[in-house]
Amino acid sequence: MNRLAAATSPYLQQHKDNPVDWWEWSPEAFAEARSRNVPVLLSVGYAACHWCHVMAHESFEDEATAAFMNEHYVNIKVDREERPDVDAVYMQATTAMTGHGGWPMTVVLDHEGAPFFAGTYFPPQPRHGQPAFTQVLQALSEAWHDRPEEVRRVAGQLREHLAASGDLPTGSLSAELLDAAVEKLAEEFDPMAGGFGNAPKFPPTMVLEFLRRYGSNQARHMVARTAAAMAGGGMYDQLGGGFARYAVDRGWVVPHFEKMLYDNAQLIGFYARLGTETGDRVARESADFLLRELRTAEGGFASALDADSPDPVTGKSEEGAFYAWTPAQLTEALGESRGAWAADLFAVTAEGTFEHGTSTLQLRHFPADSHERARLSEVRARLLDVRALRPRPGRDDKVVAAWNGLAISGLCDAGLLLGEQQYVDAALAAADLLVRLHLPGDGSILRVSRDGVVGPHAGVLEDYGCVASGFLSLVQATGDARWLTLATGLLDHALAGFRAPDGGFYDTHDDAETLVARPRDPGDNASPSGFSSVIHALVTAHALTGEGRYRDAAEEALATVAQLAERAPRFAGWSLAAAHTMLDGPLEVAVVGPSGSDRDALAARARRLPGAVVVVADGPRDDVPLLTGRTAVDGQAAAYACRGFVCERPVTSPDQLG
Repeated sequence: MNRLAAATSPYLQQHKDNPVDWWEWSPEAFAEARSRNVPVLLSVGYAACHWCHVMAHESFEDEATAAFMNEHYVNIKVDREERPDVDAVYMQATTAMTGHGGWPMTVVLDHEGAPFFAGTYFPPQPRHGQPAFTQVLQALSEAWHDRPEEVRRVAGQLREHLAASGDLPTGSLSAELLDAAVEKLAEEFDPMAGGFGNAPKFPPTMVLEFLRRYGSNQARHMVARTAAAMAGGGMYDQLGGGFARYAVDRGWVVPHFEKMLYDNAQLIGFYARLGTETGDRVARESADFLLRELRTAEGGFASALDADSPDPVTGKSEEGAFYAWTPAQLTEALGESRGAWAADLFAVTAEGTFEHGTSTLQLRHFPADSHERARLSEVRARLLDVRALRPRPGRDDKVVAAWNGLAISGLCDAGLLLGEQQYVDAALAAADLLVRLHLPGDGSILRVSRDGVVGPHAGVLEDYGCVASGFLSLVQATGDARWLTLATGLLDHALAGFRAPDGGFYDTHDDAETLVARPRDPGDNASPSGFSSVIHALVTAHALTGEGRYRDAAEEALATVAQLAERAPRFAGWSLAAAHTMLDGPLEVAVVGPSGSDRDALAARARRLPGAVVVVADGPRDDVPLLTGRTAVDGQAAAYACRGFVCERPVTSPDQLG
């Protein structure tokens, strides 16, 4: 075993038996490189990454390749999910040098951490115009020793580029800019298959939520088409619920099969908020998947399920082996008649829609007939039982604070909107775990825990934003002011330590480890950026507390993302959603009065209003300022709605809300 045997990260643990003499990211690793006068090779990936596994098997498990790496480099392995700050800096360098990014990421650094080469996957032999990994290693080692001035020049240029990228132009997220963003999104919308752009297609959850709140006919069409296409395609697990990370094709047929907590946490809430029959079904199935397959013994949620698993016949690890089917397998599981019916319904063909004659399961048309729905339910249950006998994909069981914050918010939305208390209970358990392990009590947050033991890595901005948002969701789900105190404590710590001079935010705290550049990226990716997640938390905190400083901070920060929202709205969806809520209000609703069906009906109506912040209580309370002075009306439950610093008369009928 190498040094990674002592790591807490499941991804690093996957490499503990490599012949590569791996180091974790540390000052000691760079000191070793200085003492030997060799460059640093940085390899970044994550546990559920298919191509990370491929490169590990081809190169890092190869004795000859490992020997060259050990002789000519100090080799550092980083889990991007554990150290997103390190990942962000060097992904920016990789994108600058190559025009694209992704994982595995391979970067070569000088002794000060400045990169002078970057790439992603490299094959063991020259292939498709790519050099072999060993050729790259040899060329870079020769450059280090024979052309040090060239290395210093490239490293210096990249250092300057990374430093300059922290400067963001300011502007105004006006109603006109939001209108223009919708028009640009409409230009990039795929009218045939839903979603935006061409393959590969990732679930554009944050953009869809912005469009849902925007609410024009054009926006509603883009939301409905994309939501239906994702739910009916192979990217959605038609048996067990939950979404794979992305589809490799335009039509959402073939996914990259890894299932990530951050995707599903967001999609659960989004589908629940749709208020449609499909939305409710998908939200419920996906929430059940989360509780069944990603929940940890400590009450938190694991990060991911792997894309690969052993093929039941060959035993060889294959992507999608757990999820794909052939017509013969359906017949074997269901019998000839039901097997043929299932093959037709799920688009399982003799030729196959995936690999090796297998097909992903699609469900483009949910049966309308009650008899057919009952038949489908029986078929799904049987296939799920049969699938459970297959070798399962591996699970990355580390608990990441930010993604558990997203799960808390998504489960609260699903629990409240679908009337499923078990989802709110699961959100509470995850929040209790975060408080117990990840919040040391000084206002800060620690990013990762595993098996009930918290790791040493400091939280980054997304941890503060997503966890604060999750806690604020619990205020609305439970009425417990404890969560408001915890959320505002996190936001105060973020405002004190992450603010940039222009009013925006850095991704790391003032006292965080100094890297070659301080990462700062307001753009959303598969999950909300730290920037946009903090904005949402600030907007909600202002609605609940009336504290103007939270709204002021949100407005100042949003000004720094205006240019991104104008040029590339697909990467600013969550900021656009926050801006729409602020420009539109935000809508704050206090529902008070005796518990019962009348109060429940008012609360249910209020929660369906886009972007609304809703709290429910028996009567007035001062520990949640939005409830201060709110009383029942003539003994009846009443809803008090305020928008844009103006409050309307309390109403007692759901029809009078919104």
